[in-house]
Formats: sequence, C-alpha cells, structure tokens
Amino acid sequence: MKILYMGTAAAEGWPGLFCSCSICSRARREGGKNLRTRTQALLDGSLLIDFPPDTYSHALRYGLNLGDTRTLLVTHSHMDHWFPTELIHRHEHFGHGASGVLEVYGNEAVEKAFRDHILIDRFKPHPIDDVVQFRVTRGGDRIRSGGWEITAVPADHDKREECLVYICKKDGKTVFYGHDTGGNLCPEAWDMLFRERFDLVSLDATMGKKSIGGYHMGLPDVERFIQKLAERGCVDGRTVKVINHFSHNGGMTHDELAAWGAERGILAAWDGLEVEF
Repeated sequence: MKILYMGTAAAEGWPGLFCSCSICSRARREGGKNLRTRTQALLDGSLLIDFPPDTYSHALRYGLNLGDTRTLLVTHSHMDHWFPTELIHRHEHFGHGASGVLEVYGNEAVEKAFRDHILIDRFKPHPIDDVVQFRVTRGGDRIRSGGWEITAVPADHDKREECLVYICKKDGKTVFYGHDTGGNLCPEAWDMLFRERFDLVSLDATMGKKSIGGYHMGLPDVERFIQKLAERGCVDGRTVKVINHFSHNGGMTHDELAAWGAERGILAAWDGLEVEF
C-alpha cells in the first residue's frame, strides 16, 4: 500500500500568503520542502482524503486524473480541508468521462457547505446527482467503498461540528489518518483505535514545538499519542509513523521537524512524499 502526501500545510499554507514571519521568509528564500500547500492525501491511488483549494494544483503536479476517484473522505468543513465548489466540474458539462459516482463522506457541516456551494442558481442547469453523491457520516460509522473498510472516528477539533479522523483498511493493511485533531479524544474514539494494529499512523503536528492542550497537536502531544497506542499494542517498531499538517506558527523549519522525527523514528511529511508500507 502507498500513501501520497500531496499537501502538508495548515490553513494558511507555508509560507503564509500574507505572512512575513521568520519561518515564512526563510521558506520563500530556501524553497524545497519548506513550500507546502494545504493538506490532502491519496491512499493507494484510490482513496482521497480531504479536498482543499489546492486540489487542482495537486492533480497537475502529481499527474492525477481525479475522474477515476470514487471515494472521498472529508474530515471537517474548514476551508483548507473542504472546498466543494470544484466538484461541479465532475458534471459532463465541464469535464468528460468521469468514472461512475464519486461518493463523498463527511459530517453535517460538510454536507451543508456542499449544498450551499453546488445548489446555486448558476449551477442549477447542471445537477451532479449522477456523478457525486454525499453520505452524511458520524463518529462510529463504518463505511465500505471501493474495496476499503473505513471507520469514522470523532476528533478533538472544532466543537461546533463533529470533526472526524479515519481508520482505513484494505488488503490486510490498516492506516490511521489523524488530521485535524488534538490528543484529547473521547473514550469512544480511543476504544476504536485500541482495537486496531496499525501499519501506518499519520498524526497532526500543526503546532510544532508548542502544545496548546487540544484542537491541534504539537510534537509533545504526538509523542504522548504514539506512546498511548504503543502501550495497547496498536503500534510497534514495524509501524510507519508520520507527522503532517504543519503551520509556520509552530516555529520550526522542515529540516528542524525532520531532525526531531529522525531521532524518534518518525517521518516529517513534505509535499510529494510517497510512503510504501
């Protein structure tokens, strides 16, 4: 199985669009892995996780025909993870030959944003029911789609909606994709995780060296999260561990994040990182 990290930044991107802090200024000077688009991943070439404003540029950069994608998991309604207007382009009027129906899974706030962006006067002549179908998803739901077995796990993020992270299984491999979330999961969420043995865990590290007590994680939270999984036998030395979803406000360059991870057997993701496991 493979995971492709197409984008690895938090909402403002990296460098931030309007930011002149030292981390963003250095990123502009040095480029390379310090340049990050908004977070999005593709599992095994078929399972798309999140749909940020950068989706089109990701498709170009990685040579993807997203007309072949049939399953999209959305973690929550924040703009950097969910930019639904682009989905109108799956209609035959705009693009041709899309394969079957794209099934989109997300919470009620994600569904509302989808309806608000698609069901507007301009797009009424182009209904997309035949090519995109939305499935309202709640914590604890189990999904079967495109050969995947998926469990929606309640996240520790925006309390105004039920944000979700996902356990994804296929062909004997199990992945935990944990963006965006803090480490204060509810007991039911921990129980879902404790039932699994993970081949790869991908954890939120938005805050870098900081810890803010929830909503997002920093590196101290990541270590505690992994330790908690290890104590239950959910991860071990064979598990690939990745940190992802970085903000310049975390105060660390990519090289600093990578060095921290190298000391602990953890990969620091960058745009374009592909991990086979």
